[in-house]
Amino acid sequence: MGAGIGTPELWVGFIIFVLAMLALDLGVFHRKAHEVSVREAFVWSVVWITLALVFNVGIYHWFGRERALEFFTGYLIEKALSVDNLFVFLVLFTYFAVPGALRHRVLFWGILGALVMRALFIAAGTALIAAFHWILYVFGAFLIFTGLKLLAARDEGIEPERNPVLRLIRRFLPSVPEYHGTHFVVKRAGRWYATPLLAVLIIIEATDIVFALDSIPAVFAITRDPFIVFTSNIFAVLGLRALFFLLAGMLGRFRYLKVGLGLVLAFVGTKMLLIDLVRVPIALSLGVIALLLSLSVAASLLRPGPAPGAPVEPD
Repeated sequence: MGAGIGTPELWVGFIIFVLAMLALDLGVFHRKAHEVSVREAFVWSVVWITLALVFNVGIYHWFGRERALEFFTGYLIEKALSVDNLFVFLVLFTYFAVPGALRHRVLFWGILGALVMRALFIAAGTALIAAFHWILYVFGAFLIFTGLKLLAARDEGIEPERNPVLRLIRRFLPSVPEYHGTHFVVKRAGRWYATPLLAVLIIIEATDIVFALDSIPAVFAITRDPFIVFTSNIFAVLGLRALFFLLAGMLGRFRYLKVGLGLVLAFVGTKMLLIDLVRVPIALSLGVIALLLSLSVAASLLRPGPAPGAPVEPD
């Protein structure tokens, strides 16, 4: 996947570690479908964040301060951008009335698919940058455009019924209206039918592809080392399920988070456009990104949005 610190042994070792953790998660701790409590979500959030920080310390020890800062900055960007996914998850689960006990299962398989898709995206991005240096300017312009769109967007909510993927599912995929436990498909009269759980999973996968188009170029603005891009991405995504269950009741109150994310994308996009003219130190990039996100979260806490389901009052 290109030059960088990732030796074949590191790539294989990291992938084995990820698969082992996922097997432990689903096969041991969540073998039986159940509603994830806030306490359980908090514990798993701490576990994933701790693992990422330990990994970051290892990078610092073996490869130095610069690479460690690149990983941490990439991880911070990915973690912040992934919160946007959580809003979509919450709306989808509410719209499809997904039982609480099934939400972890669908998120597990959704994130497993996201890991594969992001690996393919990162490999493609690395190859494109290696072959065509000018693609960095395209990425930079796209990030600025996306950032400005976030800044200009009104909080109009998400309407799943208008989702083109859902329309295709309903048109071409024979379905049943009711849930059948953790099954994504059921067999009736010799014919297979999709349950609503499969529709939710497909839409989550499609949504992640859209989010990856923003997040992966954003990390390439920080580093072009594919191993750093991949590992920072994966650690952020792995902790996404626990973060959802931890923050689900508070998501509607982060009203200024999109402003912070928009400014972060505009900043890293500008950094990418100026890459051949100005070298922005990685420590400065980390400081700017952390400041923008901290200010957006602080503003949201000082002036929170309405709780989910509460009537919206005009500003």
